[in-house]
Amino acid sequence: MFKRILIANRGEIAVRIIRACNDLNIESVAIYSRADRDSMHVKMATYTYPISEDPIKGYLDPDLIIQAAKETEAEAIHPGYGFLSENALFAKKVKEAGLVWIGPDYEVIAKMGDKNAARNLMIANGIPVVPGTEPLNSLSLYEIQKIARKIGYPVILKASSGGGGRGIRVVWEEKDLESSFEACKREALTFFKNEDVFMEKYIQNPRHIEFQILADNYGNVIHLLERDCSIQRRHQKLIEIAPCPTMGVDLRRRMGCVAVAAAKAAQYTNAGTVEFLVDDDNNFYFMEMNTRIQVEHGVTEEITGYDLIGRQIRIANGEILDLSQNDICAQGFAIEARINAEDVYNDFVPNPGKITSYYPALGPFVRVDSYVYKDFTIPPFYDSMIAKLIVRATSYDLAVNKLKRALNEFKIRGVKTTIPFLINICNDKDFRRGNFDTSYLEKKVESLMPQETQVESDLVAAIAVALTCGLEQSDNKSSFK
Repeated sequence: MFKRILIANRGEIAVRIIRACNDLNIESVAIYSRADRDSMHVKMATYTYPISEDPIKGYLDPDLIIQAAKETEAEAIHPGYGFLSENALFAKKVKEAGLVWIGPDYEVIAKMGDKNAARNLMIANGIPVVPGTEPLNSLSLYEIQKIARKIGYPVILKASSGGGGRGIRVVWEEKDLESSFEACKREALTFFKNEDVFMEKYIQNPRHIEFQILADNYGNVIHLLERDCSIQRRHQKLIEIAPCPTMGVDLRRRMGCVAVAAAKAAQYTNAGTVEFLVDDDNNFYFMEMNTRIQVEHGVTEEITGYDLIGRQIRIANGEILDLSQNDICAQGFAIEARINAEDVYNDFVPNPGKITSYYPALGPFVRVDSYVYKDFTIPPFYDSMIAKLIVRATSYDLAVNKLKRALNEFKIRGVKTTIPFLINICNDKDFRRGNFDTSYLEKKVESLMPQETQVESDLVAAIAVALTCGLEQSDNKSSFK
């Protein structure tokens, strides 16, 4: 097993990986920017390495990260999610430096990161895809309009190298096609350095279903059931559920088989996610494959009992996958709610600042993955998610009840959060019945908006403050540089 792993990330996922390393008796190296020097992942790691004064640069510089790994004598690099986690060049450089990349091979990352190439690979292997096109950039506006008419409006424009909800435009009428195409190209170039854009038929109000994959280096591939990620706002997931509360046994079986076939077609190794759109008639279409661990991996861990980060590390270390598909079964339902430091009354804009009180929810089958604590100041430079609240229960209805209870217990002071908004989702009858798709929040956001009076009593607030414990810097920390 590896002796030491460097984590090329920050925040909640860095904390999660450190915990997996500790479970496997592996030393961890946390890199950090000046803005992150007080973050929990820096306090928890075996060793720390200041990667950059700049809040962003160090996390996005492959050469600096590889240098840090060598100086700290790390044997492997775990990229987490976001930042460089799906950067094929970084994965290649890690391998060329004689280090182990904890993830799929860089050639697979490149292939699946190009949505058009991934789409063609799936078509060649009989995987159902949404009707669409090759990149459109070399075509005239007239030709693009002609293709859109043939596919039929509405259509969706997507950046070939896109992800995370970026580089996407839905076009409902031909008059908006040109402006949407140009906007999509600009965004694609800005975020992905690749302005290639392709077009697909827009499946209206689908469910967003993804299957978790594990694959070792010896051809063994299984799925660990599905997650329903339909509760989204602006293509960003807010709540994830495993398994899907409305999916039947036959559809689960068929989609699971296709997900495994897609992973095998890509010659995939390590942990990954095959994402599908499912329409009202239960037709499903391959959307993309995420070549990294997902934010929402925790709900799959809760219903299956398997540590996905631990499995990533073990597979990268060369271990054979000692699981078969028959070993995988759901133990109830798990729900994850992403708690963001955002002002819900001001179009959900990020609300960084100092946390003056922090009391996470507790109780049976309640899990909190976070990197913040009392008196921690949330930097303004990163994603606004500060915690993931995950609950599990024997039925979906009980899981919603538990989520609501835990959200009411969760107290964060000093910054505005999405907790009141999430509580209102738990109270919504359609959510409780599993009656939702990707249009759910678009249709209901106003009715779900919390009232200004929706705050806890002074007594509860006082109890939260009294029970909050600050996290002190460890005195026996070993630091490089």
